[in-house]
Amino acid sequence: MRHIATSRLIFGLLGHFYTALAVPEQLSRCAGKKVLEKSFFSFQTPLLWHRDRSKTLVYSLSPKILVGAAVLAAVLSSANANSFPASGPTVPGTKARLSGGKAYAPESAPLVVKRAIWAANQLFRKPYIFGGGHKSFTDRGYDCSGTVSYALGGAGLLKSPISSTEFRRYGQGGRGKWITIYARNGHTYAIIAGLRLDTTPYITAHDKWAPGWQSTERVPASGFEARHPVGL
Repeated sequence: MRHIATSRLIFGLLGHFYTALAVPEQLSRCAGKKVLEKSFFSFQTPLLWHRDRSKTLVYSLSPKILVGAAVLAAVLSSANANSFPASGPTVPGTKARLSGGKAYAPESAPLVVKRAIWAANQLFRKPYIFGGGHKSFTDRGYDCSGTVSYALGGAGLLKSPISSTEFRRYGQGGRGKWITIYARNGHTYAIIAGLRLDTTPYITAHDKWAPGWQSTERVPASGFEARHPVGL
């Protein structure tokens, strides 16, 4: 019997698939027909069990392969958890529009601006949590800087969340054409394509705090420093 090495993808933890590991399979020729045999892999033991009709073969896997698989699993799991939308609702023109608590990105806006808006839409109905969204883009709730960080992270404009103080040094000074971040010690919000992304409506003293879009400006904006992403 002649064996031809092929490769297959290993489907692992939590339904993720790992393309970095290639497991050999046997393609057997019996009576002029090709018969594809199955192979089995387990993370519980450093052995690859390969079965055919007549016998079971055991291949040893090196510790480096096992460690690499574990690291890859963690990376892919993290990437999946921090996944941001690549598409979303749009409207004609240059201004975003608010409907049902979610923003529609203007069709004329650069893609990074649209992605910032679509990312922020994911925070709809998330609660306000002081310090939320600081350690990671993925959290069960968000505060002001966590909210703005999430939107910019979804646009690829931030690699990790930053604080209100750090936003005072973010990008370039002054207002931007598409995105403006207003920051001071203790609070941050953003204006993206004409809509305000904030954790408080800033209308009455009894407003409920939560990440979300507002159609009104925050007035007065005294004490805030205006910053914007380079080129936007």
